[in-house]
Amino acid sequence: MEVAALFRVSVRAVDNWWARWRAGGRDALLSRPRGRRAGEHQVLSEAEQAAVRQAVLDHTPSGLGLSGQLWTRGQIGRLIFNLYGVRFTGPGVGKYLKRWGLTFQRPDKRAVERDPEAVRTWHEETWPAIHARAKADDGEILFADQVGIRSDQVTGRTWGMKGKTPVVRRTGNRFSVNAMSAISTKGRMHFMVFTESFDATVMCRFLARVVGHFDRKVHLIVDRHSAHRSKTVRAWLADHQDEIELHFLPSYSPELNPDELVNADLKRSLPHTHRARNRTELAAETRRFFHRRQRQPHIITGYFKAPHVRYTLDERTP
Repeated sequence: MEVAALFRVSVRAVDNWWARWRAGGRDALLSRPRGRRAGEHQVLSEAEQAAVRQAVLDHTPSGLGLSGQLWTRGQIGRLIFNLYGVRFTGPGVGKYLKRWGLTFQRPDKRAVERDPEAVRTWHEETWPAIHARAKADDGEILFADQVGIRSDQVTGRTWGMKGKTPVVRRTGNRFSVNAMSAISTKGRMHFMVFTESFDATVMCRFLARVVGHFDRKVHLIVDRHSAHRSKTVRAWLADHQDEIELHFLPSYSPELNPDELVNADLKRSLPHTHRARNRTELAAETRRFFHRRQRQPHIITGYFKAPHVRYTLDERTP
């Protein structure tokens, strides 16, 4: 009775503790988690769970007779009902998703216009052919891309109260600059910063700048921007065909271009040093970034080591 009063439990609970101690000693008194073990007595079998999990990873809802392109707990619940006739609440579906190691996240915004067959052809035919031509010319392969930088672009992080997202108010005095860069697997980088819009005239100016740095033919790989394929650029290339040749990536496939990683690096780096009050200062900061990277060839070669562009590191690459 005294023990029960001390611990504020019933006499029956004390009798139970005493019986457990006599049967197993101190270890028998250790607390044990309540309820079923994880995975016990689940409504869906392991095989059924594996099938639903794989369906979510491999297909969109519309591909399985549901609506939309993105999976929600409601959509997954409807899929389970269609397959096995079992209804789940949203939280019930959520428990399975957590058990399966799935999280709710933003999807890859890869364009639906992307042609998988064109990408396959690039890897298996086009890229090897460019490779061979550059080797025959004793030429140099570079990947190039253009990028725009705005003064009101907020891509970094700042300090704020835990649980409360900081608000960065943007000034109405907005300005921007543009840049184009080209990189090689050897750690070389060439760039041009400009304030006008990117068009065929700017592209020709950039091509002339690149050619001026080499005493051998350049094979420049770019996306299918209209300026790259314009009549003006084609005419310029015809007059410089012994110095440079342009090759085009498949449409809507930026992941094949290592220079896209330069753009991402630039946009990540600028917020940490951003002090520009006008377009001239923003252009100067952008140039400083590129000059800094030119002195860091190990970072430039590192861009090519990303999983989706490692194909460029074939040991035969010129």
